[in-house]
Amino acid sequence: MTRIVIAVGKKKSAIARAVIKPGKGRVRINNIPVEIYTPEMARWKILEPLLLAGDLRNKVDIYVNVKGGGWMGQATAARMAIARGLIEWSQSEELKKIYLEYDRSMLAGDPRRPEPKKPRGRSARSKRQKSYR
Repeated sequence: MTRIVIAVGKKKSAIARAVIKPGKGRVRINNIPVEIYTPEMARWKILEPLLLAGDLRNKVDIYVNVKGGGWMGQATAARMAIARGLIEWSQSEELKKIYLEYDRSMLAGDPRRPEPKKPRGRSARSKRQKSYR
């Protein structure tokens, strides 16, 4: 029986699901190989946990499905899903420690959410102007 790990990462309204299987190091984001994923800034963000993992990267295939949010939110969510999945796959406290020292947001989510809209305005902070004259 092959071992499969599913991990989830979230950032704002972007949600990423990573499926990690035994393989030879292929990484695909929404069926696009990570080598040609654009924009380049997002690609480097996604590759961070893989570069820190070392030789574990070449033992697994990672398929990430990400939707919602903007391109950077999606990249951060995918990065979190990959990092969490690799830790679950390897059961390594050392890898977890490496990720936490490098960047805590790789494993711990960002709790910030949009502020609710208030009455008398179009958004959370804007108000309709009053005119007395």
